[in-house]
Amino acid sequence: MKEKLKAFIFSELIYHEDPAAFGDDDDLLEAGLDSMGIMRLIMFAEKEFGVTLPDTEIEPDNVQSLNALENWIKQAPQTA
Repeated sequence: MKEKLKAFIFSELIYHEDPAAFGDDDDLLEAGLDSMGIMRLIMFAEKEFGVTLPDTEIEPDNVQSLNALENWIKQAPQTA
């Protein structure tokens, strides 16, 4: 899951000189993930992993890092 997220983020949302060196706890927001990027990331995650990420849970703590994002997705309800 984390590798798919990372591949999407660094191919579609954030330019990073060396994505392989970006750690799972490194700050995605400081790296350049903005609000539009977060929305695209949520749509990607919902489609790719078959979950629903509630709008009420869109907050920096859930998208701050790859680990935080993965934890949020794992706790999300599955789409019917």
